[in-house]
Amino acid sequence: MLKRILSIALGVALGGVLALGVVRVALMLGLWPGAELHRSGQYLREVLEVVNREYIEPDAVQMDELTTSALRGMLANLDPHSAFLPARDYTRIQEDIHNEFGGIGVQVERRNDRVVVVAPIAGTPGERAGIRRGDEIIEVDGADMTGVPLDEVVRTLRGRPGTTVRIGFWRPDEESKVEVSVTREVIQVESVRLARLLSDGIGYLQLTQFSERTGEEFARAVEDLQARGATALVLDMRNNPGGLMSQAVAVAEQFFPSGELIVYTQGRNPGDRQDYRARRRGPPRTLPVAILLNAGSASASEVVAGALQDTGRAVIVGERSFGKGSVQSIFRLRQGEGMRLTTGYYYTPSGVTLHERGVVPDVELVMTPEEDAKLALQRARDDFDDPAAYAERFGFEVIADRQLDAAVAVLQAAALVRERQMAASVATNPQERG
Repeated sequence: MLKRILSIALGVALGGVLALGVVRVALMLGLWPGAELHRSGQYLREVLEVVNREYIEPDAVQMDELTTSALRGMLANLDPHSAFLPARDYTRIQEDIHNEFGGIGVQVERRNDRVVVVAPIAGTPGERAGIRRGDEIIEVDGADMTGVPLDEVVRTLRGRPGTTVRIGFWRPDEESKVEVSVTREVIQVESVRLARLLSDGIGYLQLTQFSERTGEEFARAVEDLQARGATALVLDMRNNPGGLMSQAVAVAEQFFPSGELIVYTQGRNPGDRQDYRARRRGPPRTLPVAILLNAGSASASEVVAGALQDTGRAVIVGERSFGKGSVQSIFRLRQGEGMRLTTGYYYTPSGVTLHERGVVPDVELVMTPEEDAKLALQRARDDFDDPAAYAERFGFEVIADRQLDAAVAVLQAAALVRERQMAASVATNPQERG
């Protein structure tokens, strides 16, 4: 009996050894599913073990910190938008979604080892301080920001409302360093601003970004403009850094019949495609639309502009947009940490990618950085009705908005063409006359 038990035990042991041997051989030959991933994980573990055992300063060897550094570097090397999120940054993602946080109000991006301002958010301390798109952040409170991860730079810019942060910029167009002190505020960004009627029944509104209620705010604003007699619309999304995809769809679907494709995303696998279709009840709005864009228009604003341009529902006026057409998914990790990972790209209904291409205007009209800065301030400070008081307060006179003027001219021309077409139709079909 004992011999039988020993034989069985020996057989199990030999079987286990044989199985391990087969697994190791399979891993070596790359035949095991995930073999490359397994080898890379083992390699990282070996390096951590050597550092832990041999590094001259044992107190500096904290496994959690080393692991975090490895994760941070790994994700940062993928693309400018993927990143490891410490617990505090993962929590801040929720603040961004709810559109309320303590900070200065700028959208930033990493380019060529520099953190660059994509756009100051309208009506925020950053815009009032004169920060411009394209400004490169080089110092925050005296600390050099060169090579600092994007999330760390954002963390230093944010803080308790009422506190002051000193920021040093390199301004490429002037080839000079600029330093400003900005008092942080609770940033509650107004998505839809400046809704008003222009000449010839043309409505105008500005979309500053896409947050939780942007779709509702936009629908109400357009409804109000139409009730006041608007027959065409200028949608100003200059310096709009983007936001929630759901709200971009909610804005665009105002002009699409239910069920029509607005935008789709495509991941690495064919089955990863996700279509976003209009779900608006009732007929779509048929207003002629002109959309204003510039290089500070990114992400969700490009989705809206791309969808309307691609389907012939809008004319784009201004400059080529930023070209941020990638999808970032947020994954929760251990201990409240997270990971932001690029998992797909946006495409217009006809299959045109926006990534690193942007939306190309139908009517190109490029503004100088100085014009951009002045016009952004003019839009933010519409509380000044007296031009003389405005010039005294800000040091320059109100300037013409050439891009807006061009958009209005496009819509006026379209209205004239429609009138003449209707007149020609009546002339050739007398029975249609009253």
